[in-house]
Amino acid sequence: MLRTLIILLIILAPHAAFGKKPAAPVLLFDEGHKQHFLIEQNKALDLSNLAAIFKDQGFIVKSSVKPLTTKLLREVSTLIISGTFQPCSRIETAAIKNFINKGGQLVVMLHIASPTAGLLTALGVAISSNIVHERNNLLAPPGDTNFYVTNLPSHPLTKGLSRINLYGAWALNTRLEANVIARTSPQAWVDLNHDQKLDAGDAVQAFSEIVTGQLGHGHFIIFADDAIFQNRFLVGDNYTLALNMAKWLKQGSYYRL
Repeated sequence: MLRTLIILLIILAPHAAFGKKPAAPVLLFDEGHKQHFLIEQNKALDLSNLAAIFKDQGFIVKSSVKPLTTKLLREVSTLIISGTFQPCSRIETAAIKNFINKGGQLVVMLHIASPTAGLLTALGVAISSNIVHERNNLLAPPGDTNFYVTNLPSHPLTKGLSRINLYGAWALNTRLEANVIARTSPQAWVDLNHDQKLDAGDAVQAFSEIVTGQLGHGHFIIFADDAIFQNRFLVGDNYTLALNMAKWLKQGSYYRL
């Protein structure tokens, strides 16, 4: 009788495991690198509305001012690093790469380029030395650094989108062309010689503004502009982009090893 019961438990155990509802995934906003725009505040440039989108999709949303370590990231499925003014240390960068390798998901949103350059270089992504200027698709207020992009290759992030609005974006460069999710028009330019005008010393081309990448069992998304998701600009197509991102990251949040 006892032997029969043990055999029955062994048979049923896998089915019980498969039937168990997975725990809600944890999303961590890094706030330990002198970020000015936070999820706990509701001002125009804060990220409280973005955090609300993730909560609505079933994420447990947290923030941390602590250094990013393997121990801290162990229970996290998705890490967002937005608007940093202080670079990650080499130890933090190693912990982040280990986190992605083991199935974690990283999202980086750029405010200024230099603090994130080391981390992005470790992920095979380079950043321009100056922000992008456009000659097409300009947005108000006047100026050629506020513009929208319509070159949006098919991807879960761009589902249902006709455009994405940018407000002071950098140019990204990745070795994997297939990972580019959004590009400027071919008439966009970057002021390489820093003379504040378009001339022969500058780069003119279609620049990458959103890229993704795979590392081990996980992946990352790099946005060349953090304003996309700030409260003031999180409307219309930008809201749809954020919702697409939350849904896509939710699907990948249970592959953490």
